[in-house]
Amino acid sequence: MTTLLPVPRVRAAEPVAHPPRVSGEHRPGFRGPLVDRFGRVHRDLRISLTDRCSLRCTYCMPAEGVEWLAKDSILTTDELVRVARVLAELGITEVRLTGGEPLLRRDVVEVVRRMAEIEGVDGPLDVSMTTNGLKLPQLAEPLREAGLSRVNISIDTLQPERFAALTRRDRLDDVLAGIDAARTAGFSPLKLNAVPMRGVNDDEIVDLVQFAVDNGAQMRFIEQMPLDAGHTWSRTEMVDAAEILDRLSARFTLTEIGERGSSPAQEYRIDDTATTVGVIASVTAPFCGACDRVRLTADGQVRNCLFAREESDLLPLLRGSAVAGRGEASVDTDPSGAYRAGPADDDAIADLLQRTIAGKRAGHGIDDPGFLQPQRPMSAIGG
Repeated sequence: MTTLLPVPRVRAAEPVAHPPRVSGEHRPGFRGPLVDRFGRVHRDLRISLTDRCSLRCTYCMPAEGVEWLAKDSILTTDELVRVARVLAELGITEVRLTGGEPLLRRDVVEVVRRMAEIEGVDGPLDVSMTTNGLKLPQLAEPLREAGLSRVNISIDTLQPERFAALTRRDRLDDVLAGIDAARTAGFSPLKLNAVPMRGVNDDEIVDLVQFAVDNGAQMRFIEQMPLDAGHTWSRTEMVDAAEILDRLSARFTLTEIGERGSSPAQEYRIDDTATTVGVIASVTAPFCGACDRVRLTADGQVRNCLFAREESDLLPLLRGSAVAGRGEASVDTDPSGAYRAGPADDDAIADLLQRTIAGKRAGHGIDDPGFLQPQRPMSAIGG
């Protein structure tokens, strides 16, 4: 078997004098590129449709006592589509719908349909989703027909009792049914996500890959990040990319597949087949230098980094109400700091989005001595 070296560390971005050119730049209505001071052009939008979830994974949410976002702060479908359309005019080409659990949103099929109809600089937006899969048996076909191109399904264990302990819900059979439904609906590539945790499920790394191979899917392992609601994350207890690869190399022959670019996963081909496995080493080998993501929370906050402690509040621009920033520090909605009496035009929304991205830091700073975990957990930010 081939023994692989750890994934090389990627440097944080360095300032550049001039932003790069992008395709579609001279198209009528193009407002972009959406670029930061390090020259990173942003093309990938992550939208959280809800902070609610049907599971209570121990590394993400507490068992009870979760303070949900106020219903009147959740963006409507019209508001989501409006922001996505402005971002498409700024050069966004991909949209991934997340949560919480996005399939809990009642109009999720309509959200997908309307997102897939938005024209970006290179054609219609590419719309994908990350889900726990519980509602896919009912929704996989309608989502596919609505224009959803790909789906990632989270599955951290194949053992029913362990699944119940990890998620605090006895729903493994429903996840497996969701995987079957996604495959039947024709989602390809079908990707499965797992977070290896020491002493919890790290003994299943090989089994999960074999399960993916047997089911025509691609496994993705994600290093556990400091985004848990209880703020109990410990780097010393994290199962890192190097350890994941060592365990896989004892069973499979892995061949690294090229450069990952802005993709979070470094991919490896398994045993000279077409099947791949990916490792997302957000902590030990961050891809900050090539990050092209912007995030929109369910309550209208724009985040330029998963680990940002600052947010830009879009609600005052979308609704014209003097709504203060919630959760994290809020960036002024207008250079003067004043809120408008009525809903703003698209130019004002584009300006806020551009200023938010312009303020993006070089990297997430997990290794910095002064690093502070975001106040919001992953369930409220969106994956």
